[in-house]
Amino acid sequence: VKGFKGYMSMYHPDRLMYPMVRGEDDKFKKVSWDEALNLVAKKFGELQQKHGKDAVAYYGSGQCMTEESYTFNKLWKGGFGSNMVDGNPRLCMASAVGGYVTTFGTDEPAGSYADIEKAKTFFIVGSNMSECHPLIFRRVARQKLKEPDSINVIVCEPRLTSTARIADVWLPADPGTDLAVFHCMAREIVKNNWADKWFVENLCRFTTGTQVVDFEAYKQFLEQFTPEAVEKITRCPAANIKEAARLFATKGPTMSLWTMGLNQRTRGVWANNLIHNLHLITGNICKEGADSFSLTGQPNACGGVRETGSLCHLLPGTRPVANPAVRDQVEKAWKIPAGKIDPKPGFHTMEMFAKLGAESDQAKPLKGMLITTTNPAQSLPNCHKYHKGMKDSFLVVADIFPTRTTQLADVILPAAFIYEKGGVFGCSERRSQLTSKCVEPPGEAKPDLWIAAQIAKRMGLEKLIPWNGDDPGANYRMAWDDYRECVKMTEHTLYGITYDRLLKSEEGLQWPCPNEKSPGTAIRYVRGKDPIMDMPDIVKVPPQALIYFYADQKHEGKANVFLRPYKGPEEPPDKEYPFFLTTGRVIEQWHSGTMTMRVPEIARSQPNAYVEIHPEDAKAYRISNGDLVKMTSRRGFNILPARVVKISLPGILFVPWFDQDWDRMINRVTIDAFDDGSKQPEFKICAVKIERVGDPKDVADMTIISSVDAPFPSKV
Repeated sequence: VKGFKGYMSMYHPDRLMYPMVRGEDDKFKKVSWDEALNLVAKKFGELQQKHGKDAVAYYGSGQCMTEESYTFNKLWKGGFGSNMVDGNPRLCMASAVGGYVTTFGTDEPAGSYADIEKAKTFFIVGSNMSECHPLIFRRVARQKLKEPDSINVIVCEPRLTSTARIADVWLPADPGTDLAVFHCMAREIVKNNWADKWFVENLCRFTTGTQVVDFEAYKQFLEQFTPEAVEKITRCPAANIKEAARLFATKGPTMSLWTMGLNQRTRGVWANNLIHNLHLITGNICKEGADSFSLTGQPNACGGVRETGSLCHLLPGTRPVANPAVRDQVEKAWKIPAGKIDPKPGFHTMEMFAKLGAESDQAKPLKGMLITTTNPAQSLPNCHKYHKGMKDSFLVVADIFPTRTTQLADVILPAAFIYEKGGVFGCSERRSQLTSKCVEPPGEAKPDLWIAAQIAKRMGLEKLIPWNGDDPGANYRMAWDDYRECVKMTEHTLYGITYDRLLKSEEGLQWPCPNEKSPGTAIRYVRGKDPIMDMPDIVKVPPQALIYFYADQKHEGKANVFLRPYKGPEEPPDKEYPFFLTTGRVIEQWHSGTMTMRVPEIARSQPNAYVEIHPEDAKAYRISNGDLVKMTSRRGFNILPARVVKISLPGILFVPWFDQDWDRMINRVTIDAFDDGSKQPEFKICAVKIERVGDPKDVADMTIISSVDAPFPSKV
């Protein structure tokens, strides 16, 4: 329905069509683009002059085109010399990045979506694919329907979702405890001699993270994770874990698929590592149907943010800004003075918003921010904690509709919708595809690339960002070509993916793609399939190696298998707050509901959020279906209608996060603790308590932020 009806939001009367500036009366007034952009450039320049180059941040999105994210990133890091750049993929994919980089030395999967049709066993973890990635799930379900006796599905998920209902084995581990399940599966694989001996000996490097050990030490480490011990930790039946391990190791090829349930955790990187461990010790990688595959939460989180390096610690090609050789390469590609790029990473998302507008920390005050195509006032965990900083700083927001974030802005810039511009998206399988412009933007709305180039021009950086002509298509092509050149000599090269080739191919192309004759790469790290294996100017690979994890040259072609200790969630339930709360998406709505809530058919089908509660818990608290429930954490509370169903296990509550209503906005309740490595917050797990507070008739109506002047619901 979202695909068929999504375009309707484009014509909604709430569309932002003109630049607006907040006046002295706290109301927005319509201004010209020149007035708005001159104000932005002037204010940003003043803040940087007074407080330093890092006084102004850019916060981007996995919904911007690749050319747009690349341009904003280049403007900040190459123009301002500031790494104060981050984006909402930090909230959804950073732990997946951390997992790939620490295990394989580089980001993104080895395989492709095409592996789905070749796999015999699927391991789905922390993902309700049927609602959150329905088109990908349909491919998995078709395989199961076509070969029900030979296709195996394992689902590790604390809720009996529509995804889990097709599983041969369901692993209902309590939220945040699945590290023990993964180690237990590895123990069963090793104990039963199901490991791939050749892969273990030739392509696995066993490590604690600080010390290299051998396979025997790994086996000894796993002994603590017996099925019986893990059942006590997780509530997951020991027999189910044993069967999952058997299917994973002996009924391959096996493909793992996961998303936010694994990533949005304080141990998210470790959880990703342990999935990779299972693939490495069984040899279920680098061949058709066998892959360790992270599903992206947004359409362009991979191509637009991860690959362009539009995070505080990266440069294009997912290269670390702290590496002097990388900085030198990028400075030469961008034709900027040596030393212009700051070697020190900027603030990650949670630190960025924590310090935005703060009076303290004068050594590095953050006083202004540009936000494009995202809604952090609703999407940040423990969100109300950060609203004052947004209000107290100079906040510029480019978006298509009023949101909780535009309510806190000083300047609103009307952006073009996806169908109103053309550009490149890059999806989870390293595939870049070109979208075409279909219609003109309404009113005076402009593409984000135009906005970036105009800010650069007004801040004296027109030579750095020269794609500001009258032809939008030419501007996007020029930006793409600049990006291609910048990453030409990296293992992420997409130099051969030209606009002309993309125009001829609806399916797009997968990197590595080093030249225009390359067909792209479906499977990485395999000689004859991955062109990087034969490009010594980029990486050195021994001529006899058939499979070689080349990204970290110090490891001689081996990937890391980690001996990660077990650690549970940051805030488990206790006597005062006895329930797990987990959050997520539902099939009808998407993210903060900015677009989907403006499609009448979708809004009617799921108009508000709810708290999903098991019948045993509902009975204990005298809650009936539809009753209003007050759910309280250590940070705040929500008031939501109850949905009493046997989906979540007893002791576990689930709430979708799309609702903009202040009383149902679940991120007022979630915890903002984050993974030490990836800096990704633990949206998925916190402790709450509940009480019945009203009848079904008391449920508030659907809420949409329909006006830029709608009052913010709390004092900031």
